[in-house]
Amino acid sequence: MKKEIRIDVTLDGDKIPAKIEWTAEDAGMPGTVECRAMLLALWDHQKKDTLRLDLWTRDMTVDEMKIFFHETLVTMADTLERSTTDARIAGDMRDFCAYFAEKMEIAPKNPDSLV
Repeated sequence: MKKEIRIDVTLDGDKIPAKIEWTAEDAGMPGTVECRAMLLALWDHQKKDTLRLDLWTRDMTVDEMKIFFHETLVTMADTLERSTTDARIAGDMRDFCAYFAEKMEIAPKNPDSLV
């Protein structure tokens, strides 16, 4: 079985992303979705290196970027715990996420959560 995830990036005259759109068969929503930023990381097992693609549009505000990074870090802590079963280090990452949110002066989506 094969699934497709498609990312389309429209550049402006200065080759800066003007529009980022994505779609996926299993996304749970019909059609293409527009976003203002994306972080893509791919593991190259042969080189033991991470390939990255970080893009954002001019419309992405600094406040949105702070929230985007916070949510990405929280998700990374969750993924780390699921993939390694190392609850201790994932907890340390979540502690950092709480610190990050405090220093960036952003409130988490769920005020009852630890991060």
